[in-house]
Amino acid sequence: MTKQEILNTLEMILNEAHTAVLATTDQEGRPHIRWMTPALLRGRSGAVYAVTSPRFGKVVQLEAHPEAEWMFQTPILDTIVTVRGRINIVDNPSILSEVLETLGPFMRSFWKLKGDERDLVVLETIIDGAIYYKPMKGVKEVVGDWRKGS
Repeated sequence: MTKQEILNTLEMILNEAHTAVLATTDQEGRPHIRWMTPALLRGRSGAVYAVTSPRFGKVVQLEAHPEAEWMFQTPILDTIVTVRGRINIVDNPSILSEVLETLGPFMRSFWKLKGDERDLVVLETIIDGAIYYKPMKGVKEVVGDWRKGS
């Protein structure tokens, strides 16, 4: 499987599920996971985008440890993709606008928690590697730079 095939699979999953799980590490090395609403943006291949408040804990975690993992899955769990990469915290109104245009309709729970779109940053994950799973078929393919033992 190629990187482009992984991106195509992520797009298919996001069109169905609109959510994924993001895992980060805090300053003490403890893992933290949370549901997010990510997107792939046309013309910005090889990255996953999401928005958050700069006041949320994940931003502090990512400033200290920018390496993170995402898990994407179809609603019936027949396809799962885990991607690993480095997250950049981007404070750019143009990119924020682009991400919000793509994600806005799918972020109902975020707006209940956060509420103010004027105070947001973009999380840009540059994908280093991925693992593609088809659990019911026993398929597992590693794409890109993935550390042994994962």
